[in-house]
Amino acid sequence: MIVALAGGVGGAKLILGLSQALPPDGLTAIVNTADDLKLHGLLVCPDLDTVLYTLADIADPVQGWGVASDTTEALQMLKRYGHTPWFRLGDRDLATHLLRRALLDDGKTLTQVTASLSQALGLQAKILPMTDDRVETRVRTQGREIPFQEYFVAQKAEIPIEAVRFEGIETARPTAEVLKTLAGAKAIIFCPSNPLVSIGPILALPGMREALQRAPGRKVAVSPLVRGKALKGPAARMMQELGEEASALAVARRYVDWVEIFVLDEQDQELRDPIRSLGLEVLVTDTIMNTLEDKARLAREILDYVFTSRGQGQK
Repeated sequence: MIVALAGGVGGAKLILGLSQALPPDGLTAIVNTADDLKLHGLLVCPDLDTVLYTLADIADPVQGWGVASDTTEALQMLKRYGHTPWFRLGDRDLATHLLRRALLDDGKTLTQVTASLSQALGLQAKILPMTDDRVETRVRTQGREIPFQEYFVAQKAEIPIEAVRFEGIETARPTAEVLKTLAGAKAIIFCPSNPLVSIGPILALPGMREALQRAPGRKVAVSPLVRGKALKGPAARMMQELGEEASALAVARRYVDWVEIFVLDEQDQELRDPIRSLGLEVLVTDTIMNTLEDKARLAREILDYVFTSRGQGQK
């Protein structure tokens, strides 16, 4: 069993690649839920749904999230009622949130609901929310605190931030399914997701550090930054605004206590030695995933490194 920790479009891309490189039942994704938001009485889970739609081959190929060729008739009707929606929900996407709300109201956990949605979409890889407890990423900006989705979507991540906080993290816990999966993992891959707000909440869960330390599999992190820029999302800008340099080296420093292997894009190969000096093994390769072939190739290269002599103590 290979486990991927993920959130966002970059994480979903590598998970899709791993699904191509592994047996049907050989992959479990543990996905960030701190981006979730309550909207129109529904629970919207952007990261979970991006992984679901990507693996089901129905994700919008341009934006990477939402359902391909979706319509927005429901949003247009909301506008007629005088409500101006700031978070785009397509009509088929809306069906996911409606069913999720109904199942949650029937007493199902988010883990059970996600399993039901996965099964209905014909997925064989397992998708687990990081927790069934409510955690919300909140961003401090311009002297006030707002939910992450308001910053990311409504404000288009264009306003400077001063701090990031995970509300509810102190009392949240990884699910039993997450802990069991980690305990049996042959490798754990930190996907090229935003280290602050996608991977960060997963690692911040009480008990997660101990679970990862006990996990027998090797731990690998893939840089989400290439030449100091994020291929998708605001990771680079957020890091800079919080006082860090935006570089793969800075990401490696964040993960140095968590992983043994760091995957670096070939455009950043001059950072190989500085990252090695942190005590990490470094795999340098092309990490940009534009096509399905790119995704599967990167997944196979990572797995090959982990499970062959090249990945046994080489630095």
